[in-house]
Amino acid sequence: MPTAVATLPKSARASFKEPLGPVFTDAVDLLDGAGDPILAVGDVVTYHLGEAGVTPHVAVVDGKTEREAVDPELAANLPTASRTVEVESDPATVSADLLTALVDAIDADAPTRIVVTGEEDLATVPAVLYAPAETTVVYGQPGEGMVRANVTAGLRDRVRELAGELETTDDFWRLVERE
Repeated sequence: MPTAVATLPKSARASFKEPLGPVFTDAVDLLDGAGDPILAVGDVVTYHLGEAGVTPHVAVVDGKTEREAVDPELAANLPTASRTVEVESDPATVSADLLTALVDAIDADAPTRIVVTGEEDLATVPAVLYAPAETTVVYGQPGEGMVRANVTAGLRDRVRELAGELETTDDFWRLVERE
C-alpha cells in the first residue's frame, strides 16, 4: 500500500469542487492565455492538449476518466513524453511516490508522463503549490471541461488554504514549498 502524504477527508470534498480557473471545452481556446510550462492532470485533458499540438511538460495520468477506464484509442494517442515514471497512489490521496515524481518532473528538463496506478485527481494541489509562477496547470472538471489554472501568488494562496483541509504529513509540506 502506498504511503499517503495527503488525504482528502469526506468533510472537505465540497471545497475541492470549485474550479481553480476558467473552464474550457476547447483546448485551443484554453491555450490562448496559458502560461509556460503546461502541466496536465488527467488522461482526457492530456489527450486534448496533444490534439491541439501541445505536449505538456508534465502529464499525470491514471487510465481513467470520472472513475471509468478511458477509451483505448484515447489512451493510445496521448502525446509522447521523453520519460515515463510509474507510481501508485490510492483514491483521494497523494502518495509520497506521486509527490516525489511530480516534483522531479516539474524540475526536469524534458517532458515527463507520470502513470498512476490508483488515482491522480489530487495531483493538482501539489502541482499548483510547487510549480513556478506563470506555469499553467490543466485538469478536468467532471461534466464541464478543462480548467486552466495559471499559477500566481493568489492562486497558490487559495490552493494552500485548500491543502489545509487535507490530512497532510510534514513531508507533503516539505516537498511542495519552494525555497
